Amino acid sequence: MVIFMSIYIHIPFCNNICTYCDFCKLIYNKKYISKYLDNLEKEIKERYKGEIIKTIYIGGGTPTSLDEEELTSLLKIIKLFNLCDNYEFTVEGNIDSITNTKLEIMQEYGVNRISLGVESFNDNIIKFLGRKHTRKEVFTKVNLVKKFFTNINIDLIYAVSDDINIVENDINDFLKLNIPHISVYSLIIEDNTFLKVQGFKNISEDIDYEMYKYIEKKLESKGYIHYEISNYAQKGYESKHNLVYWNNDNYYGFGLSSTSYLNNIRRVNTRNLHAYLNGFYFYYEEEEDINIRMENEIMLGLRKIEGINLKVFRDRYNINLEEVYNIEFLLKEGYLLKDDNYLKIAKKYLYVSNEIIVKIFN
Repeated sequence: MVIFMSIYIHIPFCNNICTYCDFCKLIYNKKYISKYLDNLEKEIKERYKGEIIKTIYIGGGTPTSLDEEELTSLLKIIKLFNLCDNYEFTVEGNIDSITNTKLEIMQEYGVNRISLGVESFNDNIIKFLGRKHTRKEVFTKVNLVKKFFTNINIDLIYAVSDDINIVENDINDFLKLNIPHISVYSLIIEDNTFLKVQGFKNISEDIDYEMYKYIEKKLESKGYIHYEISNYAQKGYESKHNLVYWNNDNYYGFGLSSTSYLNNIRRVNTRNLHAYLNGFYFYYEEEEDINIRMENEIMLGLRKIEGINLKVFRDRYNINLEEVYNIEFLLKEGYLLKDDNYLKIAKKYLYVSNEIIVKIFN
């Protein structure tokens, strides 16, 4: 049987640290890059078993913070993988570090999808979030990217301010770009971020919900498919890589802080740069028992608008979902729906999906 696999690669370096970011990252320092890439290649050679790769995602951090020579060295490592014919290969980038030459390099080495950290088109919000671009530069750089790639995503953050006009303008600006995918996230104030330290508070849930519904209605009216709680795509442009996570499928993670999920074992790499540079990649791993795996299947699968494939659930765990979890009340009250062998959250309750999932486990 042919085994297909996905790969995530973490590049922790950034040109600046954003005010809301709690990912594993550090300010770009040229003296670390070459050794980091050498160790990344060593880790891959140690762990990769030759499976056929269907998706690759290089995230961070900011992969495009690497200079042209460093980016080339990174992408040469990808030749170690056995790629299938219709692979998806995404690289994350920031508006301020995207250049014509870097796009040429990415195209040359087989990248076919770009994900851009835009976050907002409002110059005041951009500055507040610690980004280093302007609204004008977003249009300039996205049009540059479109010369090389058609499969483009932008990340957008809403609910930074309680002014819904900002959200409306952001979505309208996105639509002007005519690109096929957008990931839209409500601002979360994470621990150990500048916003948390400064005591910044989230806006009210009522206004947040109003913004969420505006985004959903506007994007769907323009032909975008709402296929996951925070993600919208034109037909055929859904993120194949992220669907691997939401389907609870296997994937490798390489690089600092990355996570792998292989054969029911979740492995987490170290977040300590010096440990990683000295060849100590591994932090911890745990084998997930069937109960944890089923819970993950539900938590991840119900993020998708189509929901959980009940036949796949049965095949994986040799039991029907309804035999494990009492969902009769949630079905009766209309929170959950069964639709053509799928179990999904009713669209009007997606915003409170976490509360519904908690009810499934109680």
